[in-house]
Amino acid sequence: MTRAVPQPLLVGGGLLLFFLVLAVGAPVIAPYDPIYQDVAARLTGPSAAHPFGTDNFGRDILSRVIWSARIDLQIAVLGVVFPFVIGTTAGTIAGYFGGLTDTLFMRLVDIILAFPFLVLMLAIIAILGPGLASFYIAMALVGWVSYARLIRAQILVLRQSDFAMAAKSLGFSHVRIMFRHLLPNAMIGSIVFSMSDAVLVLLNGAAISYLGLGVQPPTAEWGIMVADGQAFISSAWWIATFPGLAIVLLAFGFSLLADGLGEKLGVRA
Repeated sequence: MTRAVPQPLLVGGGLLLFFLVLAVGAPVIAPYDPIYQDVAARLTGPSAAHPFGTDNFGRDILSRVIWSARIDLQIAVLGVVFPFVIGTTAGTIAGYFGGLTDTLFMRLVDIILAFPFLVLMLAIIAILGPGLASFYIAMALVGWVSYARLIRAQILVLRQSDFAMAAKSLGFSHVRIMFRHLLPNAMIGSIVFSMSDAVLVLLNGAAISYLGLGVQPPTAEWGIMVADGQAFISSAWWIATFPGLAIVLLAFGFSLLADGLGEKLGVRA
């Protein structure tokens, strides 16, 4: 009997599909150029011409929210992919070989965990300079630890399994055993965790842009838009509200997707 698809998986997947459509179809869907300034229409409230209103430069908020989906989806995906690849590789090697390799690995993990995540990330970005490239590098250097610990714990168990012992007895290389036999059986938990981690990455990306260390103006990005609207929150609430809602909805979509995948695969996210 086929197991029903969990409702959180359907809703979360639907939200992510919605934002993906916005991102891909932004040139067609957005009614205005996201950086076009109409000074005569500055700080105009929601109306038929501008459903989400305009900002202090007369730029259409709806168009900027739509175009921002491209940047923020990219942040959520690439900000997870790089730590995932690095952490998975490091955790697999440490868990498989054990001994001194595993000891050195755990000491490196302890050093990284000794620093607050956001503080360490901000320090790296401050050294490298503002921009998305610096953000991705910072996420890769700091965020890989969680994936590495998850994979290592699984590999430590799986390397003692019968199929791993059989692969060794057949003379297979260490690389083949690690990445063709052990890793595919150890990745389910990390894949589910990556969906939850995408929420943290998205919020970190928006926070970095809010602080002026991420995406740089005039590029449309939700964190920048929230920062731009902070000074007008009492008189032009729409500037910060709509991009803020977009961040919440996209994060909610990733969170539901993680819950749904965990339920479907029998893993706690």
